[in-house]
Amino acid sequence: MTRLSLTARMSLMFMLAVVSVLTVAGVSFSELSRRHFWMQDQQTITEKLDSIQQILMASNSNLESSHVRLELNALLGAHHELEAVITTTEGIVLFSNSHISNLPTPFSQENADMWRWEHNGRLYRGMTARVGPQSGPHSATATLILDVTSHSHFFMMLERWFWIGLAISAITSGALGVVVVRNGLRPIRQVTAVATSMSAKSLKERIPLAPVPSELQELVNSFNEMLARLDDSFVRLSNFSADIAHELRTPITTLLTHTEVILSKKRCIEDYEENLYSNLDSLNHMSRMIDDMLFLAKSDNGLITPDSTRINLEEVVLKLFEYYSLLTEERGIDLRLSGAACIQGDSLMLRRAISNLLSNAVRYTPAGATIDVTIESRTDAVTLSVVNPGGTIPPEHLNKLFDRFYRADPARSEGESHNAGLGLAISRSIVEAHHGRIWCTSTNGVTAFHLEFPLRT
Repeated sequence: MTRLSLTARMSLMFMLAVVSVLTVAGVSFSELSRRHFWMQDQQTITEKLDSIQQILMASNSNLESSHVRLELNALLGAHHELEAVITTTEGIVLFSNSHISNLPTPFSQENADMWRWEHNGRLYRGMTARVGPQSGPHSATATLILDVTSHSHFFMMLERWFWIGLAISAITSGALGVVVVRNGLRPIRQVTAVATSMSAKSLKERIPLAPVPSELQELVNSFNEMLARLDDSFVRLSNFSADIAHELRTPITTLLTHTEVILSKKRCIEDYEENLYSNLDSLNHMSRMIDDMLFLAKSDNGLITPDSTRINLEEVVLKLFEYYSLLTEERGIDLRLSGAACIQGDSLMLRRAISNLLSNAVRYTPAGATIDVTIESRTDAVTLSVVNPGGTIPPEHLNKLFDRFYRADPARSEGESHNAGLGLAISRSIVEAHHGRIWCTSTNGVTAFHLEFPLRT
């Protein structure tokens, strides 16, 4: 079953709304007009009956006098659409100009209500009432009949033109509805056109908001924001792919070179062993890089679910101090901890995140300096800061330090053979998995990495 398009459905709804409004207006006008004519006819007949009553009451009980007949003729004879029959209780006709001889009996009897009668294709309204004295030989009965056929003709013509006008209005409103709806849906067609033309090379296109009506601006804004996110993700993915190729090329090239050299001629067993150990070192480096990339891929897809256990950050940091103690003692670097706090989280993940920060701090701290780790507890969060002296990182690089394979400058790059540049990205993924945040500050030769974890209640 083929479904109607949005333009067709909205146009039909617009046409139905117009037809409904016109129908209600037409029916209301017709009913009000009929009510008006009915009241007008009733008023005309009532006024004539009142005038007849006054004439007969002023006749001094001489209903058959010529003066009464002249007054009745002057009152009723000039109205061609009004027929009247006035007879006394004795059956004497005081006045009659009616050509209707077969008036139904119920209509010829006294009744306070106006009646309606159709005869020979004509429409009549009338009233029969007692006039003159209410009783006695001098009272009379007046039957007034008003020909209202012109009213019915008026309503027939009105009804015919109403249906013709309604049909024309329906067709016109349907056509106008198509034009209005198509113009109103133009921004949606623009969105469709942009979406259809989307490719990896056109993600920077945006739909302008100026010609878009206010009702659709939220939709267009959402679409533009989606394009911005796609563009950002595509750029990151492209850069990530290029960085992976660059990082894997170095160990693979090393493996190939060492293997080609060792196989260029016959060598002793010690040379082969030395080459295998060198290859093993490169393979371990590639294995760690692949594991890190798999971890980040899981993080991007929300597949990291940390455990929720009570962790004493002071104990975690002290154990890491022991791990790095040999390296720091060789370079005369002091490790100093202040503060203590407990949070809910995954012990192994948090140990890895803090270890990456300490590893960077030890690598870039000058010999003989001190690395400070500060733990601060507040009512709503716990903050852990790793502060080390060294070169100042330019402000434009601070927000990019946590991107994969990002290198602010050669002096602070992780381009050594054992560092792939993924440590800070992994730390950020771990912190965000714990609903926290991580950021870096660097001023006056002092660089600090801050981890903030919300306290769960």
